[in-house]
Amino acid sequence: MTIDLFIPCFIDQFYPETGMNMVKLLEKAGVKVYYNPEQTCCGQLAFNSGFTDEAKKLGNKFLTDFPNNRPVVSPSASCAGYVKNYYQELFHNTANHLEYKRLTRHMFEITDFLVNKLNFTDFGAVFPHKVTYHDSCAGLREYKLKAEGRLLLSKVKDLQIVEMKEREVCCGFGGSFSVKHEAISTAMAQQKIQNAVETEAEYIVSTDLSCLMHLEAYINKQKIPLKVIHIVDILAAGW
Repeated sequence: MTIDLFIPCFIDQFYPETGMNMVKLLEKAGVKVYYNPEQTCCGQLAFNSGFTDEAKKLGNKFLTDFPNNRPVVSPSASCAGYVKNYYQELFHNTANHLEYKRLTRHMFEITDFLVNKLNFTDFGAVFPHKVTYHDSCAGLREYKLKAEGRLLLSKVKDLQIVEMKEREVCCGFGGSFSVKHEAISTAMAQQKIQNAVETEAEYIVSTDLSCLMHLEAYINKQKIPLKVIHIVDILAAGW
């Protein structure tokens, strides 16, 4: 199988090692990975901020960047969920109607793709740490992810997963929400971090680095002995 790799803009700019680890995972799972270097943003930020024309321009480019009838796999439930759920608002009954329908059928978040498409769950990873799992709003509510990440983590040697209180409550990021409503966003991050600290975990793990980036900023500012890590980076550890 050949897949198209979609790396969201913030991962490309701030966490490129997660993108490289994703290639490592897919190749171990027997998948040939193609990366189109012309790809940019899916348009989610513009769409969520009300800039529909700009979101449509980016969406048109996204459709052009991924024209093949094969899976498009991303390490972001937020971006993948946006494409699957909201491109219809931009392209339904337009000249790109068939193209957006094709793409949304083939858009996958990485844990969904590994568990439900490939049935490949054990990479022989080793991660001797205690972690707690953050269900991102986009992953849980838009993409409907819940069991997939936990199943993959259960196969990691020496890893202990502990669930935090209120694990389905938002971390406070919400894209531009964290900028427009800084005080509320910070308070939500504070509560999420407090719940994580109470588990005595060493790491918060999630499918969404956007959430983790937000939480990491609060952790660093408050000098809290806690780290964040994307699930891809755990699955690529120790081999």
